[in-house]
Amino acid sequence: MAGSVLEPKEILEYSAHKGTAKAENRADRLAVLGFLGGAFISVGYLAYVRIVAAMPHELAGLGKLLGAAVFPVGLVCILLGGGELITGNMMALPVAWLKRRISLRQWARNWAIVTATNVLGAFFVAWFFGHYVGLTEGAVFAETLEVAQGKVNAGFGQAVVSGIGCNWLVCMGLWLCYGADTFSGKILGTWFPVMVFVAIGFQHVVANMFVIPAAIWGGGDITWAQFGENMIAVYLGNVLGGTVMVGALYYAAYRD
Repeated sequence: MAGSVLEPKEILEYSAHKGTAKAENRADRLAVLGFLGGAFISVGYLAYVRIVAAMPHELAGLGKLLGAAVFPVGLVCILLGGGELITGNMMALPVAWLKRRISLRQWARNWAIVTATNVLGAFFVAWFFGHYVGLTEGAVFAETLEVAQGKVNAGFGQAVVSGIGCNWLVCMGLWLCYGADTFSGKILGTWFPVMVFVAIGFQHVVANMFVIPAAIWGGGDITWAQFGENMIAVYLGNVLGGTVMVGALYYAAYRD
């Protein structure tokens, strides 16, 4: 029925269906869609940085709210236009595996390809749009660097926990998107949980693949070793947030 929504148990089944399709996708298609996924998230974060940087100091809070409000466009492009994002796959594929639809080998293959190509997409936007065009530098660079330093200066444990909070909300946005059957419903379901994670300041591994290299290429005092350590911590946190806090808990609640 047009305009209907799925019940949570039905969303769980649909998540398993989506996870199975992702696991069975061709490697070349996954690579293209993974590149697009990394690029779309990075464009959303680029918009965030530029909006926050454009606001006067006395309206900094409003700037962060407006920046958070536009960031979800990246995830909307992925979910409705086509793309693969590792953080969403951290929920969908584990659900498919828990329901015995896919193997661990298929699960690992998808995550490896999508992670690698998300990096490429994020680096593409950071280098060409951020550095070459200069959209994260010049008058905007102070904000780029401040955001990136906030990521890498967090302790390892803090980054893990921040990553949990982030992907709990991102995958709830995905969960709600899966539950809607209209274009507008999917957008609204996705938008608000993602907007909230950005407004809070939680860490998203693919967004960090964009903003930290953008700061490094702009001449910021951040090392690639710091970037690597941040990637490990936030990736782990995002896995726990998506796989456990959404996928496994909803599976435990609605598997019967």
